[in-house]
Order: sequence, then structure tokens, then C-alpha cells
Amino acid sequence: MKFGIIVFPGSNCDRDVATVTRGILDQPTRMVWHQETDLSDLDVIVIPGGFSYGDYLRCGALARFAPVMQAVREHANRGGYVLGVCNGFQILTEAGLLPGALIRNRDLHFICDRTALRVERTDLAWTRQYSQGETITLPIAHGEGCYYAEPDVLAELEDNRQIVFRYCSATGEVTADSNPNGSLANIAGICNRTGNVLGMMPHPERAADPCLGGTDGVKLFESVLSAVPALAG
Repeated sequence: MKFGIIVFPGSNCDRDVATVTRGILDQPTRMVWHQETDLSDLDVIVIPGGFSYGDYLRCGALARFAPVMQAVREHANRGGYVLGVCNGFQILTEAGLLPGALIRNRDLHFICDRTALRVERTDLAWTRQYSQGETITLPIAHGEGCYYAEPDVLAELEDNRQIVFRYCSATGEVTADSNPNGSLANIAGICNRTGNVLGMMPHPERAADPCLGGTDGVKLFESVLSAVPALAG
């Protein structure tokens, strides 16, 4: 399976992702500059965290217009896998590939911490290595990670089972106290209706190596590899 990692001016987690895909999982990985328009050689596209275009206007607002994003849309429409992490999640919502928006954190502070998440779905290519309802721990680092959507959109997300991860307590309870940024319905990650596009604020790539103190994130990457075994290797 070949991974492509989009690199915008201001990206700062692109090499972190490559350390997982190329280093830990030994998969072909290509760094994709934001001006490229041909992604036909890729199976999985990752839009990493950082501050694309300096977060001018608002997070992801300029990145949505990058030449590469049309190719990302076409890849997603063909059923190709797309993962957006942190700023990547913001870009996916700005580009219309995922519903809703990421706005300023509830307390207007930048948050850098580790947080517990509950896995809400295990039937996706991204989550097959997890258990239903499993509580995992991943790092977060964002100032605009509060997920917001209109009530009808939230209802559709619930009805279509598009909520993939929720912030929770260490024992798996979804409570107001376990919500670090004020996200509606404790949403930490969602997918599109077909499940091939996933956006999440927590950083799985930062919890993939035992030397970093946790490996709950590597299962996400291993899941997508196991979902298409013929492409792996």
C-alpha cells in the first residue's frame, strides 16, 4: 500500500506521519507538495497537522483552495482512503469532504495534552484493529478543535453512524468533564457516509512508537493496511 502525505507551507506533522508509515510499518510513502495535482499512484492520502498557510483567515480556509485538494476530492470520490489529522481535519471540513466545522476551543486556550477516546465503530477500514467501545489514549494539540455542526447535521451523523471517536473518561464514560475543548456530542473524529474519509483532532501518529509512551495510534494505520491486504507490502 502506498501512502501520500500532503505537505502545505506550515505543515509540521508530515514527518511524524512518515515515521509511522515508512519507518514503523515499512510502507512506500511519498511526500506530496501542495501544488501537485496527480495522486493516481497513491492508495492512502494523509493530510497532517500543523498550520497550513499560517492558519490565515481561519484554520484550513486557504488550504482548501490548494491545487492538490481537487486531486484529494477525486481520490475520495473514487473510494480512496483519506485521513485528516488535526489541521487535516479542519481542511477536510473546509473543503466539504466532511460536514461541520472546527472552531475555537471552549475556554479559548491552546490545549496540548493526552486524552481518552472511545472507539464508536470498528467496521471501518480505519478501526478494524480496535474493539467496539474500546478506550484509547492519544495526544491532542490544538487551539481550534471544538467540533460544531447544526442540529440537523449532528442528527445525520448520529443516524448514519459517522461519529468514529468521542472524548471520554479513562473508563469510557462520555461526559462533559471528559470533553477537553467543548466539541458537540464529545466528537473527536468523524467519517463520511461511505467511511473512506476520516477526520480526527487527536494525533494517532504521535502514539505509534513504544518509545513515546503509547501505541494506541498505530492500530489505526495497521487497520487500513489489513483492510486491503492485497495492496500492502
